[in-house]
Amino acid sequence: MKIEKLDLDPKVIDFLKSEGYEELFEPQEQSVKAGLFDEKKNFLITIPTASGKTLIAMLAILSHLSKHKTKVVYLTPLRALTSEKFEEFKKLEKLNLGRKIKVALSTGDSKEKKEKLEDADVIFLTNESMDANLAFQKDWIYDIGLVVSDEIHLIGDNTRGPTLEIILTRFKSGFIGKNPPKIIGLSATISNSNELADWLNCELVESTFRRVPLSEAVYSRHIITNQYREETEGNFAKNRQESRHPKAWIGLGLDTVAEKHQCLIFAMTRKNAVAWAKEAGLDVVKELKSNQKKELEKISKKILPKEDYDNTKLTSELAKTVKNGTAFHHAGLDQRCRTIIENAFKDRHIKLLTATPTLAAGVNLPARRVVIPSVMRYTNNGLEKISILEYKQMCGRAGRPQYDDIGESIIIAKGYPDEILEHYVDGEPEPLESKTLDEDSSLRINLLGFIYTASKFNPTSYEKIIKFFSQTFAAYQLSDDSVLEKKITKQLEKLKEYGMITDENGFEPTKFGIRIFYLRIDPETAFDMTGYIEDYLRGTKHTFGILYMITNLHEFYSQYPIPDKYQGDMDDLIDPNEKLYRNQEFLREYCFKSLLILYKWIDAMTYQDMSDHFDAEPGDIFYIKENAKDLVYIFTEIIKFWRDYAKENKQKKIVSEYQSLIDESDLLKLQIQHGVPEKYLELVKIKQIGRVRAQILYKNGFKNRLDLEKAKIEKLAKIDKIGLTIANNIKAELTKIRY
Repeated sequence: MKIEKLDLDPKVIDFLKSEGYEELFEPQEQSVKAGLFDEKKNFLITIPTASGKTLIAMLAILSHLSKHKTKVVYLTPLRALTSEKFEEFKKLEKLNLGRKIKVALSTGDSKEKKEKLEDADVIFLTNESMDANLAFQKDWIYDIGLVVSDEIHLIGDNTRGPTLEIILTRFKSGFIGKNPPKIIGLSATISNSNELADWLNCELVESTFRRVPLSEAVYSRHIITNQYREETEGNFAKNRQESRHPKAWIGLGLDTVAEKHQCLIFAMTRKNAVAWAKEAGLDVVKELKSNQKKELEKISKKILPKEDYDNTKLTSELAKTVKNGTAFHHAGLDQRCRTIIENAFKDRHIKLLTATPTLAAGVNLPARRVVIPSVMRYTNNGLEKISILEYKQMCGRAGRPQYDDIGESIIIAKGYPDEILEHYVDGEPEPLESKTLDEDSSLRINLLGFIYTASKFNPTSYEKIIKFFSQTFAAYQLSDDSVLEKKITKQLEKLKEYGMITDENGFEPTKFGIRIFYLRIDPETAFDMTGYIEDYLRGTKHTFGILYMITNLHEFYSQYPIPDKYQGDMDDLIDPNEKLYRNQEFLREYCFKSLLILYKWIDAMTYQDMSDHFDAEPGDIFYIKENAKDLVYIFTEIIKFWRDYAKENKQKKIVSEYQSLIDESDLLKLQIQHGVPEKYLELVKIKQIGRVRAQILYKNGFKNRLDLEKAKIEKLAKIDKIGLTIANNIKAELTKIRY
C-alpha cells in the first residue's frame, strides 16, 4: 500500500513522504486494513524486531492528532529506550495541523529538563513515570486519548511487569477519565498474544514478516546449522581450513568483520565482555583503513574523562579497545561512556561489540550477526538456562534494515546442535504470566494507591476494590476467582495493621497512609522504618546504622556479599556506637559490598581508587548512590511525618529529638549526593568545585565560602587541580551566592 493511499490528512501524507516513507510493509498494511485509524479499536501488534512497529505507532499517532486535541502517551520500560523514541518522534514538531505539535519527554531522571507535560501533544514516558503521574492525579492525565505501550511483553517481567499492568488496567477500565483511551500495544512475538489481546479488548495483528530475513543457527565443530537444517562452514580464515580464533564466538565475529559487516556478541558476564572485546580487537584492527583508525582515535579520546582522578581501569581499557575497532557495553560503564559506544556502533565506526544481555532489551543496536556463546547464565539460584523469550530478544538484534540483506543469529553449542535448535530456534517464547499478585510488596503499593485515588470524596468499598483488581491481567489468568479475594483481603489487613488505612465506613487512607502513598515505597518497609524511629538511640551518631538499614531493604538493588579480600575494610567501618535503634545488630552476612562502596563514596574516595581497590565501577557507584539517596530521603520524610504528629500532640521533647535525627539524615543525603564527608559540603555546593577539588581546597586551608571570598585569585590558582580559569570561575560563582 502506497503512503498516499492512506486515509490521513493531506498534511500528514506530505509529512510522511518528506520523511522518506513511500510504501507500507506487510504488517503495517495489515494493521491499517484491520482498522488502525478507528478510534474505537484497540490494537496489539506482535511482529519481529525491525519489522516496522515504530511506523505503525507513528501512523496511529498522526491519525489521532489530526482528528483530536487529546494527548498521546508513548510508554516504554527503560529510560534509554524512552529517550531514543523521543528523539525519533521529535520530528513530529515539523508538522502543522492547524496547531504546532509539541513532543515532550518524562523519564523520572533528576537531571532531565523539566517540561510542562500539560502543554504537550505527545508525551514519551517510562512506565514508572506514567505510574507516578497517574498516582498523583496530574491534571493532564484526564486528557489522554491514545496510549502506545512499547515492549508490552514486559508485563510478564518480575520487577517491571506489575507497574505496567496496573497502568493498563487503569486505562482500559476507564478509571482515568470518562472515556477510556485507545490502546496500542507493541511487541515482538508473544506465544499467548491471544490472551493479552482478549484482556485488553484488542484487535490482534500478528506477522512473521521481517524487513531483513533472519537466519537462526547453531555453531558446532566449525559447522553452522540454521533453522532449515542447512549447513555451512564458519570461523575459518579465508581460503584456508584454519580457525580464525580458538574462541569460536570471536572467530565468528571476525568472519563478519572480514566481510565488512558488524557483529554483536552477548557475554553472560562483564568480565567476559571486556576480555573478548580486547581479544577480538587484536585481529579487527588489521581490517581497518587509516581513516577508520583516525576516527576511532577521536572516539577513544572522548571516552577518557577530563580529570585523571575520574579515570578508572575499566574506562582506560575501553578507550584502548575502541582504537582497535571493538568495544564492550555493560552496566559498570557510566552513562556517558555507554552513549559514546552506542553512537559509535550505530555510526558503524565500531565493528565488533561485546555486551551483557541487558542490551537486548534496551537501546536499538542492530548488527549483521549476533553471536550467543552460551545459553547458560548466572542467577541467584546458580547457573540456569536463559529463557526462549530472552534468546529471541537477543537474536532480534540481528539485521540492520538499511545495510543488511540478511541477519544472522548464532548460538555456540559444545556438542551436537539438534537439542539447541529444537528448543531455542524452533521453540515458542514462554507464555506471558502476570506477576501482580505474586509479590506482596507490589500488591500492597498498588492497593494503597487505588484506595487513595478511589476515596477522594468518599471511602471506597471492598466491592469496588475487588472490581478494579478483577480487571487486571492477573485476575484474567486466574482459574480460581477466590485466590484474588484471599490475596487482597490479606494485604488489606496488613495495611490496617500498619496504620495506613481505615475501614470504618469503607476503605480510606490515614494521614500516614497518604504520606506513604506519595513516597511510593512498600508500606511494610515504611512500617518497619517507623519502628526504628520510635526506638532510635538518642545522643549518638547514626551514620553506619542508617546505611546498614537501607542497604538491607528489599528496595535496595545490589545486595552482593563482601568478598573475603575486602572483609578487613568492612571491619574497620563497623561501629557498634553508631546503631540507629536499640536492638539493631550489625551482622557480617548482611554487610553488603554496596555498604562498603557507599562509605568510601561519602569519604570522597576517587572513582580511580574505588575501581582499583574495590572493583567498583562508575556505573555501579551511580546506581548505588542514587538508590541510597532515594531511600535516605524516604526515611527522612517518614521521620518528618512523625515529628509533625508529635507537634500536633504537643510532645515537645519528641519533636526536638526527631528534628535532630532529621538534620542528621538530611546531611547524610547531601553526603551521598555529592560523595563527600560532611566537612566538605559547603564547598561542593559551589559550582566548579567537585568532590576532589573540595578535598584539595580543604587541605589547603579553604574550609568554607568565606575563606574562598578572602583568598586572592593568584593564591587559588596555584593550588593543584585549580589553575587560573577555575579560580576565576569560583570567584564568579561566589558573587552569585546570597547568604
